[in-house]
Amino acid sequence: MKPGSGSTTDVVTDETDVEADGEAVVPGPAAGASETGTGTDTDAGSGAGADAGSGSGSSGGDPTGTGSGRRWPRVLAGVLVVVLLAAGGALYVAGRQLRDTPAGSNKALTDSARTTQVAGDVTNALGKVFSYGPGDTAATKASAQQLLAGKALQQYAALFGQVEKQAADQKLTLTTHVVRAGVTRLTDDSAHLLVFMDQVYERQGKAPSTAAAQLSVTAQLREGRWTIVEIDAR
Repeated sequence: MKPGSGSTTDVVTDETDVEADGEAVVPGPAAGASETGTGTDTDAGSGAGADAGSGSGSSGGDPTGTGSGRRWPRVLAGVLVVVLLAAGGALYVAGRQLRDTPAGSNKALTDSARTTQVAGDVTNALGKVFSYGPGDTAATKASAQQLLAGKALQQYAALFGQVEKQAADQKLTLTTHVVRAGVTRLTDDSAHLLVFMDQVYERQGKAPSTAAAQLSVTAQLREGRWTIVEIDAR
């Protein structure tokens, strides 16, 4: 129809009337609805059949397409959940492995206060146990009993007898200065350090001599103080 012809209203009215009776017709001129005879019924029947056939075909395809379209977001959401869970599990395992590695458990890299404490305690202990004079070896031995333990104390006790005799015979004075104490590994109750020392030997009547020493030290935290338990010369 051409717009504005006025027949559009009639066609819509006729379709509404026919559909109210439960039948569907192909839209056509309003005059066709007033024609009598079997032709109108036949056309209407065939039109209804065609419309029903095409309608059923379309309606049969739409639900399937719509169902597939609705399932896709659910499938994608499920896949994303699985991926996220897998990624989270992998990150958790990686984090545990990182914490369990030596670098992850080494508090010398993160706990500056404790690192400073252990370095200070070890520096103080080495300065006392490796410094003595001809008349004060007893004080040095007493310090060793307090500041050393385990294998370090056993080694020190085995050698100190010779030190006492040498200091008395040669009038020897030994003064030890810790130049640097570096904490290489630190846990809650143990520490490993690399220590650099300068030792000054003085014999009566002779010029003093200086020697450098390097030690690998293991210390343990006991009653709030770091005690040296092992000393190895390097």
